[in-house]
Amino acid sequence: MANGNSKVDLKQVFGENVFNDEVMRERLPKNVYKALRKTMDEGVPLDPAVADVVANAMKDWAIEKGATHYTHWFQPMTGITAEKHESFLNTVSEGKAITEFSGKALIKGEPDASSFPSGGIRSTFEARGYTVWDATSYAFLKEDEGGLTLCIPTAFCSYTGEALDKKTPLLRSMEAVSKQALRVLRLFGNTTAKRVFATVGAEQEYFLIDKDLYLKRKDLFFTGRTLFGARPPKGQELEDHYFGSLKDRIANFMRDLDYELWKMGIPVKTKHNEVAPAQHEIAPIYENANIATDHNQVIMDTLKRVANRHNLACLLHEKPFAGVNGSGKHNNWSLSTNEGQNLLDPGKTPHENAQFLIFLCAVIKAVDEYAEILRASAANAGNDHRLGANEAPPAIVSMYLGDQLTEILENIEKGNGTEKKEREYLRVGVNTLPPLPKDASDRNRTSPFAFTGNKFEFRMVPSSASIATPNIVLNTAVAEVLSEIADRLEKAKDFDEEVNNIIKEIYKNHKRIIFNGDGYSEDWVKEAERRGLKNINNTVDALCALISDKSIKLFAKHGVFTEVELRARYEIKLEEYIKHINVEARTMIDMVKKEIVPAVIKEITDVANSISAFKNVVKEIEPTTQIELIKDLQNNLNELNKETLELEKELEKVHQFNGTLYEKACLFRDVIVERMKKVRVYADRLEMIVDEDRWPFPSYEKLLFYI
Repeated sequence: MANGNSKVDLKQVFGENVFNDEVMRERLPKNVYKALRKTMDEGVPLDPAVADVVANAMKDWAIEKGATHYTHWFQPMTGITAEKHESFLNTVSEGKAITEFSGKALIKGEPDASSFPSGGIRSTFEARGYTVWDATSYAFLKEDEGGLTLCIPTAFCSYTGEALDKKTPLLRSMEAVSKQALRVLRLFGNTTAKRVFATVGAEQEYFLIDKDLYLKRKDLFFTGRTLFGARPPKGQELEDHYFGSLKDRIANFMRDLDYELWKMGIPVKTKHNEVAPAQHEIAPIYENANIATDHNQVIMDTLKRVANRHNLACLLHEKPFAGVNGSGKHNNWSLSTNEGQNLLDPGKTPHENAQFLIFLCAVIKAVDEYAEILRASAANAGNDHRLGANEAPPAIVSMYLGDQLTEILENIEKGNGTEKKEREYLRVGVNTLPPLPKDASDRNRTSPFAFTGNKFEFRMVPSSASIATPNIVLNTAVAEVLSEIADRLEKAKDFDEEVNNIIKEIYKNHKRIIFNGDGYSEDWVKEAERRGLKNINNTVDALCALISDKSIKLFAKHGVFTEVELRARYEIKLEEYIKHINVEARTMIDMVKKEIVPAVIKEITDVANSISAFKNVVKEIEPTTQIELIKDLQNNLNELNKETLELEKELEKVHQFNGTLYEKACLFRDVIVERMKKVRVYADRLEMIVDEDRWPFPSYEKLLFYI
C-alpha cells in the first residue's frame, strides 16, 4: 500500500513485482534469455530445457521478494480469473524440506476442471483440465492480505484439447491477424517486420460507494445492481461530476490503486471522475491484446481489493443505478508491427497512405460483414440495460470515420484526387493562447466503433466483462478480410491499380456501416433500418450470431474456434444470462417479502394510529392528509404484493419449462424481466412516501452522494 506521506519513485516502483525483461536479462544465461525472447517476440516453440532454467530463476526471484506460493493464473469461461496456489516447499526427508519449482511445473498444471463452465464439451465427472504457461505474458507477484503469490499467466484447456478459457482463442486470433497482415505488408515492400500485434487500451469505468451502505443492500451484494431505487433530487443533470476534483477519500483510494497496479507492471495512465455521481474511470497505455487482456483482468480484481481496504465497494456492473449513466469498457484497438509501425496511422507519402487505406478498408469491411458477431461479443445481461440508453452507443453497430476520411474515400470511389488538406488550426479568441492544431476529425461518443486518429474505439464492451471476446472477433474478422485482400494483390498484374480498385470496392459495398452523425437520435434508428443494419437490443438475440454458419466458417478457417468450442460458448453465455436474471428475480422477491412489505405495514400502522389519536383529540377537522397517505400506501402495497406473487408464479413456471436453452432464455427475457419491471414500479413509489428512516435499505441519495 502506498504511504500518503511518502514520495513514490515511479521509475523504481513500476514493474517491481514483475518477472520482466530486465529481470530475465539479469538472471538468465544469455542463450536461455535469447531463446525465451524468440518465443515471446516471434512465437517460436519453447524448448523444455529452457523452461527448467527459467522456472528456477523465477522461483528464486519470487522467494527473494517474499513469495511462498505460486499459481497458474488463468481465465476460465466464468469471465473472472482463477488460481490454485501451490507451495514452493518440497520435503526431502523427515523434518527437512527444500524449495523447488521445475520447468515441468512452470509449463503445465492440472487443476480440477469439473466446476468450470464447459458448455457440454465434457461431462461434470470428467474433471481433468490443463493450464499451460503463456510465455508471452510476464509472470507477476500479486500482493494481498495473504502475502505475495507468484502468478504465472496460463491458457486453460480440457483433457481432449478444447479451449476452456478466454486466453487460448485470443492468442489464436492474434496469430491469425498477424499472419494475414504480414502477407499484405510484404506486398507493400515491408520485408523486415516479423510480427503484427493487435494492440489494445481498455478504458475501465466503475462506481465507488460506501461499503457499509453496500452491505445493507441485498441487490447490490448478490447482483451488482440496484433492483429498487427511487430517483434522488439530484442526479447527473448538472454535469458537475465529470472531470470534477477528486474527493479526498477517492483520491486516497486512487493513489493506492495506482501504486498496486504500477508494481505489477500495469501502465495505468489516466484517472478521473466520470459523468454519473460516484462513477470513475481508469485507463492504461496501449499494449498487445494478450497482455492488455491480462492486465484488465488484474485491474478489475485490484479495483475491488483496494476499494475494500478503504471501506468502499467497487461496482463493475454495466447499470448499477437507474436514471444515471452506466459503465462501459472502451476497447481501443489497432494493429502495429514488432518494429513499432502503427498500421492505422496515416502516412506521409502516397505509398504509406495507400497502405493505411488498405488496412482501414479491411476494418470497414470486417465490421460490416461481421457486425452481428461483433455485437454478440459485447452482449450480457447488464449491457442490455445500458446500450442505447442515451449514455452509451446504440445496439446498432456502425462506424465513425470523421468528415475528412469519409471525404477521401468518397473521392476515391468517384475517381477524384485524394490530396490531403493542409492542417487547420483552431482559433480560440484569446491572444495569450497559441493556435491549436486541429485534429482530422472530432470524436463521436455516440458511435459504437469510432476511428480516433490511429485506432478504433469499440465502445459497446461491457464494464464487467473480459475484453478477450471482442478482440477475438475483431482480430479474426480483420484477418479474414486481409486474407481476401492479400489473395487479390498477390495475383494482381498492376499492384497500384488493384490497391485502388480494392479501396474503391470496399467503400462502395460497405459504406452503409459508416455513420458520422448522432447515434442517439430516432432518425438514425430509422436510417439504420433503411440501410439494412440490425438493431439487436438484447443478449438472447445477439448471441445467436455466435453459432451462425458465417461465424462457424470464419473461426474454423483461421483456427480460432472449432464448431464445438463455439457452440459451447453459446450455451455458456445463454446459461449465464438465465442465471443472472434468476438471481435478480429471487433477490427482488426476497427484498420485497422480508424488507419492503414489513416496513410499509409498520408505516401504515403508525399512520392509522395517528389518525385514530387525532380524531380522539380534534373532532371538527378531518385528518385528510393522513387518510390520503394511508390509502396511497395501502394501494401501492397491494399492487406490489400482487406483482411479486405473479413474479413468483412465473419464475416457478419458467423453471419447470422443458424446452431448449434458447427458448428458456427467451422466457427469462420476455416474462421474468418484464415482471421485475412491474414490481419495481410500486416499490419505488412506496420509497417516496414511506418515512426515510423506516425504509429498509439505503436510498440512491445516500449511495451516490454520501462518500
